[in-house]
Amino acid sequence: MIDWDDVRHFLAVTRGGSVRAAAKRLGVNHATVLRRVAQLEDRLGAQMFEKRPSGYRLTAAGEDVLEFANQMEASSHQLEARVFGRDQGVRGLLRVTLPPFLATHLLMPDLAEFARMHPDIEMEIASTGEVANLTNREADVAIRIVSDRKTLPLNLHGLKGPELFAGVYIARDRLAAWRTGTSDAVRPIVIGEQGVPDWADEGEIRATGVPFRTPDADAQIAAVRHGIGMTRLPCFVGDADRLLARVPGIDLKAHATLWLLTQGETRKTKRVKLFTEFVSRRLAACTPLFAGLAPPPD
Repeated sequence: MIDWDDVRHFLAVTRGGSVRAAAKRLGVNHATVLRRVAQLEDRLGAQMFEKRPSGYRLTAAGEDVLEFANQMEASSHQLEARVFGRDQGVRGLLRVTLPPFLATHLLMPDLAEFARMHPDIEMEIASTGEVANLTNREADVAIRIVSDRKTLPLNLHGLKGPELFAGVYIARDRLAAWRTGTSDAVRPIVIGEQGVPDWADEGEIRATGVPFRTPDADAQIAAVRHGIGMTRLPCFVGDADRLLARVPGIDLKAHATLWLLTQGETRKTKRVKLFTEFVSRRLAACTPLFAGLAPPPD
């Protein structure tokens, strides 16, 4: 009989292209991956991979096995989801994925309250910008910021939340210096590799010079606080920060919508239903914050 764990390690090597990548993905050591693949090869009497300088490449036999391995994986996920969906207890693991901004700047107090309300639910929060695969049970609930509804997977159940607005922000002391005519040049601060954004010359303060880039959202905010320049932020982040102020003359823009996503069978469990109902109420209550309508801090 084929051992599913052997197949799982085989798939990880196939997708990662190396034993090292597979070991990292599965959270095991290098030797375990080699042993599991060797067991599968012994069981089937065929070599699965060729080792090349560029990585592991499937043999013809490995290509044949891959199709059935993917089917086994899909069946395994369906079985897990169906059994999980019948679980109506409030004890057990609940995995939630959401963007870092939402976790650290808004929802963590609510997540903490939910944990206190349901002490038997083991909460696992993945604060990341990466998209988790709910079908593969990488998470049970995903809170996502979606700019185009067409990008939502059709096999997921989606609950639409509030619309997100963004503004352009600068440090309050830099704004005060600009108003007195003593400010140095203001640079645009951007996430990733984008060039000079459109908003750089839209407002009363013009961002000049080359962009200051960072891949990290919290570093982006810190850069604004320290007076490097100005940047676009979600209103619920920028308006809540006492050290920041909106750049005069730049209108708020709607840029995305919040969605609460679950998978078919998984969403039927009591702990998932409890969580989605709880969070959807909290998100709805925060609509003025998301729209930039909440009063700024004193």
